[in-house]
Amino acid sequence: MEKITIKTYGKVNLYLEVIRKREDGYHELQMVMQSIGLYDKVSVKEKEKDEIILDTNSPYIPKDEGNLAFQAAKLIKEEYRIDKGVEIDIIKNIPVAAGLAGGSANAAGVLRGLNELWSLNLSGEKLQELGLRLGADVPFSVMEGAAVAEGIGEKLTPIEGLKNTWLVLCKPGISVSTPEVYKALDLSALERRPLSREFLSAIEKRDLRSVSKNMYNALETVTVKKHGVILDIKKKMMQYNAIGTMMSGSGPTVFGIFKDQERAKKAAQNLRKYHNQTYVVNTYNKA
Repeated sequence: MEKITIKTYGKVNLYLEVIRKREDGYHELQMVMQSIGLYDKVSVKEKEKDEIILDTNSPYIPKDEGNLAFQAAKLIKEEYRIDKGVEIDIIKNIPVAAGLAGGSANAAGVLRGLNELWSLNLSGEKLQELGLRLGADVPFSVMEGAAVAEGIGEKLTPIEGLKNTWLVLCKPGISVSTPEVYKALDLSALERRPLSREFLSAIEKRDLRSVSKNMYNALETVTVKKHGVILDIKKKMMQYNAIGTMMSGSGPTVFGIFKDQERAKKAAQNLRKYHNQTYVVNTYNKA
């Protein structure tokens, strides 16, 4: 029986501004998201029995409806009245609860995989629309590459991302709850830094110094105060020759931008002495 395997890429936020809190409880955001070369592998295979089975190499993610990938399969089956089952297998490489959208990427992989497996012929826009019903990061994970994201993250404008840019990712051994970070966010205390055309131009030109100088993440105001290790990692990144460094999403992963692979490798080697979940990755842009 046919099995379809899809690489599902993580992402970092190069920019994250919180505009306001909406009446529905969500926050209005302005972000620049960039896919990275760290990916999971998501496989889908049809089952005759009408059930969803999920397996994974990670002990840290659920195998039932608590998993976005499981929810994605259920959504497709219900939406298109498919009475066959599916086996989902997820090989995790992206660290869990890291601010890198690994779970959202897995859900996007299931949507794309089942679209192909069951010949649904859904457009990318339709898959993004379905993905939004699962989570705010899923539409971008369906699209991949680089984009300006607005609204709660669902209004996506593709941009020329950072090409062939080396990053070091470092996740300390802590977990961060995204809802709790937003709940603790003091909007009145934020710098208010709307996304500029100059920043987007710097990304397009791969002007890494300008990108690094102007990166911004409003959520650092919460997470860094609660977890001093994040600031410590940022300082170490700069000591190890990063051009710039920032926390991704609500954290706790910190990424640094490096001039070349060699500098990135040396920095990662030093950081692994303190934090074993440290990775050297290149930015990823769809062909």
